[in-house]
Amino acid sequence: MRSTASYIRIIAFLLITYVLIEITVESGDQSAFIAQPLCWLGLGMALLFVVAAEICLAAFRNVLFMSLKPEAQERYLLAEKVRKEKQFRWIKDVYLKLLDSKPLEQEDEIILDHNYDGIKELDNNLPPWWVYGFYATIIFGVIYMIRFHVFDDYTQAEEYETEVAEAKIAIEEYKKNAKDLVDVNTVTLLTETSDINAGKAIFATNCVACHKADGGGGIGPNLTDEYWILGGGIKNVFRTISEGGRDGKGMVAWKQTLKPAEMAQVASYVITLVGTTPAEPKEAQGEIWIDPDASKEETPKEEIQETISDSTVVALLQNALQEGR
Repeated sequence: MRSTASYIRIIAFLLITYVLIEITVESGDQSAFIAQPLCWLGLGMALLFVVAAEICLAAFRNVLFMSLKPEAQERYLLAEKVRKEKQFRWIKDVYLKLLDSKPLEQEDEIILDHNYDGIKELDNNLPPWWVYGFYATIIFGVIYMIRFHVFDDYTQAEEYETEVAEAKIAIEEYKKNAKDLVDVNTVTLLTETSDINAGKAIFATNCVACHKADGGGGIGPNLTDEYWILGGGIKNVFRTISEGGRDGKGMVAWKQTLKPAEMAQVASYVITLVGTTPAEPKEAQGEIWIDPDASKEETPKEEIQETISDSTVVALLQNALQEGR
């Protein structure tokens, strides 16, 4: 199994096996060898099979060779020598042409008169591969100059902006399909029926033992009133579910059990319980929570109303004083 043909057959067989595994094994967007590590075992078994086959083939050829007469063996060895000399001869010829170097026995034809302590200099030509590469760089430089400095095809800044815009679009598409990227800073209130139903199912599996099925509260607090121990709103509820109670008190941290998308769903469902009427509501705990964003929007209106009412009172007092005079 020392012939070049044997190694080529082994490599070709492994490549074909690799492609077949990638095609037949379901792995989604990932490589089959990443999604299913057992594929490496299959490829290893294929390697053992093809190596064993090549060893058997070589052994069979040796047996046939030994069964030949001495004269036939000599003819076979001579034919093999000629075949190996011709094998891949075109590669060797191309390699020699790319080097364009003189054979060792012809170097005396290109020796220069220079002699440095017995070191002689040869007048070899530049390798054609180097010359062709140099010409290619000149052609590339001319085309680049005309395209970008004469016709102003596009600039690096424009290319950067285009790639950044494409990357942002790709990130948004990825986020749509990767809901588990949500955290306490990016979580938003889910309103889709499918998300609410999923949150309800998670609540029924994990939360009813402490909060009851209707959210009225048992060991845990009442979830249907406006009072919150650790704050209301989607972000606070998500944080409470994820991190659990503070200082080791209260509920456990569910981030080790639930995925971020599941915690967002159950948090959104918990918020839908506010304002409902449970069968046996537990007494209120904590403080009434007011959405700071909502209060910021309402504050200017209240200030305007107070300003209007104050100015109205002042005007009435002035009118009364004038009438009294």
